[in-house]
Amino acid sequence: MAEHTPRPNEPRLRPAPLLFEPAEAAGDPEHFFDLESIDDPRALLARATELTQAFRAAADRAMEFQAIAAAQLADPRRFDRLTAADIAQRAEWTEDYAKKMVEFGQGLLRGENGAGHADPV
Repeated sequence: MAEHTPRPNEPRLRPAPLLFEPAEAAGDPEHFFDLESIDDPRALLARATELTQAFRAAADRAMEFQAIAAAQLADPRRFDRLTAADIAQRAEWTEDYAKKMVEFGQGLLRGENGAGHADPV
């Protein structure tokens, strides 16, 4: 499925808000963002689609922050910089992936990579 990829000068689209569930609801394995209580299949599809898009956007944004953090930690100007191997160990990545994330993060910090290009591979 093709997804819209914003360009660097386009505003980032905001997905449906992810609402935190009350602790008692989160403890119920059958409860998931109140989807189980929606009887109308059209409404269920619409809300489930909103949540899917929101989770994807959240995962992409979180990955961008991971990349930025990796680039900052690997910055040779830092006296406490980390190697790609150290970053990989902390993030539970392979060393090759950590190197790609550092490069991706460096691009984000320079403003070279537009929002929505969250996959460094």
